[in-house]
Amino acid sequence: MTERARILWIPPTDDGQYLPLAIQDLFDVTRVGSWDEALSQLSTSPFDGVFSATSDGRPSGIGKNVFDTFWIVDQMPQGMALVDENQQILWANHQLHKWADLDNVIGLNLYKCVGNPEMLGPDLSPCISAQSTKEVCYSVLRVDDNVYFRMEALSIGGLSDRNMVLVIFQDISKDRLYRMKLDAIHEAGIEMANLRPEEIFQMEVDDRIDLLKSNILHYTQSLLNYEYIEVRLLNQKSGKLMPLISSGIDREAAERSLEVGKEKNGVTGFVAATGQSYLCEDTGHDPLYIPSFSNAKSSLTVPLKWQKQVVGTFNVESPEVSAFSESDLHFVELFARNVAVAINTLDLLIAQQTNTAQKSVEAIHSQVALPIDKILNETVNIMERYIGHEPEVAERLKRILRNARDIRQVIHKVGQTLAPAEAVPDGAQIEVRPLLSGEHVLVVDADESVRNDAHGLLARYDCVVETAESGSEAVNMVRNSTAEESYSAVIADISLPDMSGYDLLKQLQELMDYAPLILMTGFGYDPGHSIVKARQAGLHENAVLYKPFRLDQLIETVEMMVQLSESASGQ
Repeated sequence: MTERARILWIPPTDDGQYLPLAIQDLFDVTRVGSWDEALSQLSTSPFDGVFSATSDGRPSGIGKNVFDTFWIVDQMPQGMALVDENQQILWANHQLHKWADLDNVIGLNLYKCVGNPEMLGPDLSPCISAQSTKEVCYSVLRVDDNVYFRMEALSIGGLSDRNMVLVIFQDISKDRLYRMKLDAIHEAGIEMANLRPEEIFQMEVDDRIDLLKSNILHYTQSLLNYEYIEVRLLNQKSGKLMPLISSGIDREAAERSLEVGKEKNGVTGFVAATGQSYLCEDTGHDPLYIPSFSNAKSSLTVPLKWQKQVVGTFNVESPEVSAFSESDLHFVELFARNVAVAINTLDLLIAQQTNTAQKSVEAIHSQVALPIDKILNETVNIMERYIGHEPEVAERLKRILRNARDIRQVIHKVGQTLAPAEAVPDGAQIEVRPLLSGEHVLVVDADESVRNDAHGLLARYDCVVETAESGSEAVNMVRNSTAEESYSAVIADISLPDMSGYDLLKQLQELMDYAPLILMTGFGYDPGHSIVKARQAGLHENAVLYKPFRLDQLIETVEMMVQLSESASGQ
């Protein structure tokens, strides 16, 4: 049997609490009556550790350092425990006692003390895994719908012949709920934009509008938990803010005539005029606020924007003062983006009734492409900020990327249904290019018209097109793409806002086995000899497009790059 570790035990009083039997079984315990006796023992005999339940009379010298260590551990905001091979608690700090709501948890089962939580993984048995692997193992625990812990377990050896595990609990409820709500908002965005063709073709225009209004109201109430809601759409010609949705708002207020304006049109008119969100913490002391229901005490109003243009307003109110936080503002702004996407999609689907099917499909695609790209870019930037922290954050942000891409795919599929190939005249049929079908292409240019044209030109050949405004955004997009979403071609201007085409090539080469870069330049202008340096660094000699270039030149160059990418990957 392994020699037992020697421990000094300092109870709070001479006749104070007994030393737990579990501790006595594990260690060779020497009991002393005070810290002075402890210092004397420490100066003459070797000990493996000191255990104390005292909370005052801090000693000086070595004793003070020892006491401070135990005092700090006991006061840490994390719950900490030492458990045996059966997950029975041998020791626990103050925080774990507090979460368990018990005076003494020694000898109890670890999981019962934290409410018999559901293990969400990744490790479903972290204590057992830690004992077998001798590595730190962790899992997320759900106690109830609003309480989540991150649990880490580490096997502790060398103190006794028993296999003990040190367990640390971190309350991650706030961050977890924040991420879950963020994820749910994007899921809701997909559902709002998911207007199924088999349903909408059987509906009149008014029925489609009612369906959209019902979806917006449903998710606002069930997801954001707001009951007092008002959504208005901007009539671009008249400047009036027309009522679309109202719930909990007084009828007179809901039917009130409002226009875009910083004065005399309340918070709603001000937000529509400035394009900025407005948080009214106390309606009784805000000169802009116009009453919407008799007991309103605070409000939050955000603009509905489509391609940087205000198309309406989204307003929620509360009977409580200062009911909305900065997190609420963030959530409502994200939700409003999805509302704007859904409204615009519906408008375009309605517009197709008076236009040819092919033109409607192109309109839907051109209107949706760049805003979705912006959501992708912003999400990837957030992912970059979270790198090195909670792995679950990165995983959920990746789901947001997939959700945003799904929105575009849903709309693309709707468009394909609206404009079947047999409905297009033979002379207008687009040539099939098998090499491009399903290939992912990233276009990088600060000029919005270039990015928009790239979507229109390449999407007709069934390319999956995404865009970025700068080199850093492009690098982030590449870094966070999966194997299924990897880009077969990256088309970039040689002079981006933050780097040259050559600099972009060098960064892509660090991330990809083969950097499929195509550079664009206007009339052969090459500041800094970016093309020359890029070719010396490995850019293909034919991977340069001189603006203005013909469509066939673009298509042929992209096809060449697709073939080179496939050859480099061994496909």
